[in-house]
Amino acid sequence: MGEDRSKDMSREERLAAKLRENLRKRKAQAKELNANSSESDESGLSKHKDAG
Repeated sequence: MGEDRSKDMSREERLAAKLRENLRKRKAQAKELNANSSESDESGLSKHKDAG
């Protein structure tokens, strides 16, 4: 099904769809990373604002 649809789409439409998919993945990864980093704050392994 997806292949038939991609054949009908123009190059720009395919690229736009891939970009949206990639953005969703990156948002999910960032959300997951953010949740994990808040757990590591107590261990001192995360970056601090005043370090620098």
